Amino acid sequence: MADPNIHSDQPDEHAPIRESVRALCADFPGEYWRALDRERGYPTEFVAALTKAGFLAALIPESYGGSGLSLAAAAAIMEEIHASGGNGAACHAQMYTMGTLLRHGSDAQKARYLPAIAKGELRLQAFGVTEPTSGSDTLDLRTTALRDGTDYVINGQKIWTSRAEHSDLMLLLARTTAREQASKRTGGLSVFLFDMRAAKGLTIRPIPTMMNHATTEIFFDAMRVPADNLIGEEGEGFRYILSGMNAERILIAAECIGDARWFVDKAVGYAKERVVFGRPIGQNQGVQFPIARAYAQMRTAALMVREAASLYDAGRDCGAEANMAKLAAADASWAAAEICVQTHGGFGFAEEFDIERKFRETRLYQVAPISTNLILSYVAEHVLGLPRSY
Repeated sequence: MADPNIHSDQPDEHAPIRESVRALCADFPGEYWRALDRERGYPTEFVAALTKAGFLAALIPESYGGSGLSLAAAAAIMEEIHASGGNGAACHAQMYTMGTLLRHGSDAQKARYLPAIAKGELRLQAFGVTEPTSGSDTLDLRTTALRDGTDYVINGQKIWTSRAEHSDLMLLLARTTAREQASKRTGGLSVFLFDMRAAKGLTIRPIPTMMNHATTEIFFDAMRVPADNLIGEEGEGFRYILSGMNAERILIAAECIGDARWFVDKAVGYAKERVVFGRPIGQNQGVQFPIARAYAQMRTAALMVREAASLYDAGRDCGAEANMAKLAAADASWAAAEICVQTHGGFGFAEEFDIERKFRETRLYQVAPISTNLILSYVAEHVLGLPRSY
């Protein structure tokens, strides 16, 4: 398990939370995650333990039965899960999708769903945005939700909707006004929160991937959703999910920091213990320097994550910081993964060391939830003022 003390000498206001998360994760060691990885199983017991401990209700206000914690505290939770060798992707959506409901849902919607989510009676793990034809171009999505009396009728398809088979509720973005008829470029999209268990005309198909991510594609065939399930105003959905996307990027950036910590710790431990040619391999600068560089990169990225979370919690615009935190942290985790494998040599590919599993898992974050290239485009245009490239 990663030792957090080597990663910062600064006081940490979230130290008690981190300690509690590490204690919980100790009950789910590498063997647990390896078995799930082989079977492509969902970590039901782990998610139940997190729910019972209140960690998945971190961002739900106390008035609704949650912990009422900050996003920075939620980020600490996710970081420690990954630094302990686990994978928070099985449950992190319940945190970042919460913002859309909290900020834009009606009092009746919040009273209906939040207490049950906080108690673990309902799971909100599915976020339906990406489509096969539009990819990262969210404004070009084609799933439609057309009003018919007291319902909306939904037709279309989503892809890379992770955890849909293990969620009760879904937050869905769909087009309620044709793009060419919308009054503004970002208009015409609406958000719905609905119970998948009661839905008819909904088909879920698993997508096997290189890592155990429980992701799916979803088909909507004249699925009816009551109009009461519309979040906020019709046509304002894209604006509503933006804050949730920033939270998602910050939380996943924190997971990447946790991964980087885990990889660095594994590399350091092995470099100290592995003796070749009569000396520990960690004595060689060819081994030392890449590990030291990965550690420095991780610490630098962690500062960016902290800044983004602070801005988010203060209610300030954090789009640039959330994107840069995700970019820096994903690069740091991937660099640490590379050097961890290299340090271990052939043993880095052995299942029992957990490195190859974590290697596959952290590779995802160069691509999702937003690719590094799109982040660079965002920074170029919105921060540096360069001409729009797409």
